Amino acid sequence: MKIIGRTTWAIPGGRIPLNSTGPEPDFTSNEELCILNAGYQDAKVEITVFYESRDPVGPYRITVPAKRTRHVRFNDLIAPEAMPLDTDYACIVDSDVAIVVQFNRRDTSRAENALMGVMAFPVD
Repeated sequence: MKIIGRTTWAIPGGRIPLNSTGPEPDFTSNEELCILNAGYQDAKVEITVFYESRDPVGPYRITVPAKRTRHVRFNDLIAPEAMPLDTDYACIVDSDVAIVVQFNRRDTSRAENALMGVMAFPVD
């Protein structure tokens, strides 16, 4: 299979909604990375988060097995520190092998839920 993807991706705009409606965890407002590793090696992925008024935090480290996809909620990133809610952020996703990254937001803060998905920006 042809190698697809890039090793560095950027997501310039994130903000996890503070409020949620509906039962948890299915209806918890969240933002997530959807990562595809179509290659033959496990991907060692590092996520660095940038904020408006303080130094970057990270890396958050995850592994995406070869020939697999993994969805990672920003809400679940807790080490090196938990992601704050209702705070503007951006992030860089670095991998040691080519991957494909999508960014999703699910806002359940109102009865009318909103879902948005966009491709991350391929940097390299």
